[in-house]
Amino acid sequence: MAARNTVSLLVGLLALLSTWGVAAKVEVSMEDRVEVFKGETTPITCMFTLPEGVSGVIIEWFYVTKRGEKQSLYYQDPSKKVVTKGTQFTDRMSVNGTVASGVIVMTISDVQVDDGVEFICSIRDLVEGTANGRTTLKVFAKPDLPTIEGVKTGFSINEHSLSKIGTCEVKNGFPKPNITWYRNKTPVRPAPGVLEVVPSSILGSNGLFTVKSELNMVVKKEDKDDLFYCEINFFVPAGWGMTETSAINITVYYPSTAVDVWVESPKGIIKEGDSIELHCRGNGNMPSSILTFHHNGEDYTPENNVMVFHNVTRLSNGVYECISTDTDTFKEIKGKTVVFVNYLDAAVVVPEDTVLLDLGGELTATCNALSSLQTETVWMKFGEEVSRGHSLILKNVTFDSAGTYLCLVTVEGMETNGTLNVKVQGPPQIMKSDHTEMEESSETTVNLSCNVRGFPTPSVIWITADGTILKAESEVEREGEVMSVVRIDVTSDITASCKASNALGTDSLTFNIKAIVHTTTVPATTTTTTGTEGTGVVIAVVIICILLLAILGSVLYFLYKKGKICGRSGKQSLTKEKSGKDNIVVEMKNDNTEEAVLLGVNGEKQTPRNQ
Repeated sequence: MAARNTVSLLVGLLALLSTWGVAAKVEVSMEDRVEVFKGETTPITCMFTLPEGVSGVIIEWFYVTKRGEKQSLYYQDPSKKVVTKGTQFTDRMSVNGTVASGVIVMTISDVQVDDGVEFICSIRDLVEGTANGRTTLKVFAKPDLPTIEGVKTGFSINEHSLSKIGTCEVKNGFPKPNITWYRNKTPVRPAPGVLEVVPSSILGSNGLFTVKSELNMVVKKEDKDDLFYCEINFFVPAGWGMTETSAINITVYYPSTAVDVWVESPKGIIKEGDSIELHCRGNGNMPSSILTFHHNGEDYTPENNVMVFHNVTRLSNGVYECISTDTDTFKEIKGKTVVFVNYLDAAVVVPEDTVLLDLGGELTATCNALSSLQTETVWMKFGEEVSRGHSLILKNVTFDSAGTYLCLVTVEGMETNGTLNVKVQGPPQIMKSDHTEMEESSETTVNLSCNVRGFPTPSVIWITADGTILKAESEVEREGEVMSVVRIDVTSDITASCKASNALGTDSLTFNIKAIVHTTTVPATTTTTTGTEGTGVVIAVVIICILLLAILGSVLYFLYKKGKICGRSGKQSLTKEKSGKDNIVVEMKNDNTEEAVLLGVNGEKQTPRNQ
């Protein structure tokens, strides 16, 4: 028995050693997995070693179906190569390589998602046995760009239940992509009843996945500025890929906790007659909130949070309230501002209207206007400033003091005014003239003017020395002043007087005109004696006449010396000595009397009886 058991053990060891020897002679080497994108072409390599001198090797390819069955794809022996018909790879596969090289490659084109199976490479030697290698094909499909869609309506913080914020979706991915929600670059953390993420996926007929993710949360006021987006992670050969959606924000409605009220215009002080524009704004944005203005017991409804009050007065002063009311909760929030309307009443001048003063008298007038601000007062006359301050003081008044005084009161863009009419009564005063004594050529016409002041307004007459009353050419009369002009034809010396009178006295001004008669006819001219121009023209004419006479005398003397006149020969010598009383020449003396003097040959003056 013992001998039999020993023999059996030896036979088993020999058989085991024989089996190890065979396995070591045929070896197959393959990658554990081959990764490829859908639609690409991929090789699956099978490398093997055989003992020396081996012939008749059989090569076979198989794949494992989804049901776990082993399905033949390819058969090759020394005499033939056969591709199995009717498989999903039949029309897209090819096998290359030789036994001698120890490498056989099966290539699959247009790889599809369903091609992701296990492939078996079997190398069988008829003598030495069979060796197998296995490779799993992993197929990937990069998904389309993801999309995100937010809920268009706003969210009220008064809602305390979960609200759908948005949905992210990614299509045509394989394996199934993963979606992660982010808020402000931070992954959201689900919390029951506060924040929930609901994923879903669909496997399409093309074998690719469509994945969706829905975000639901209880919205708070702090979420109003948050940005939400999705990150998509998916597998790719030798790693993984990532893409993101655009960001969305949400509209969060929340009630006001404070209300601001302010005067938008005018920017400076408010004056009576202005239009004021009040703005009201709460720090909330609830659609159910309404704004109301309240002032002096009255309510006003603004338009677009703006209320305009036209033509305001001092009665518009006071507190303006703006009330924000949430119609969902009926909670009210108030804000207020104070409006003050500045005013400037009409100016009051004392004494009023017209004041009558005597020459040399005095006057103190005041001008005041009630105002909410400090005023500035200026007194004007004929557009020029005459005094500054509320009081106008006139001393030792003259006719120049008469007239209308304007009191102008101003303050911060507002102004008012009043007037004071001052009349100064006194006897007439004729404005003196520097041209009351004049010389005018005969047969000319002169204009005489007389400017008279006085109150009551004087009456003016023109009268000559012989009592003739002249009619005025023109007369302009204003209160307290008369300008009278008379036209006089100069035929001889004349004296004319301007006489002015009123109930308080009289005054007069006399003009003396001396008529000048010229021997040489000079065209008559009309001269106005309102200045020195008329006299200057007359003097110029006289001088010209005298010069003409002088020239005439010189010519006569020259002709006489040449013997052209008085019986003298033109050949007589200019140096001829005197021969007696017959040698007489005439010298013309050019002066105002135009006197002609007889001269002796020695230049001595002769009297008429010595001629």
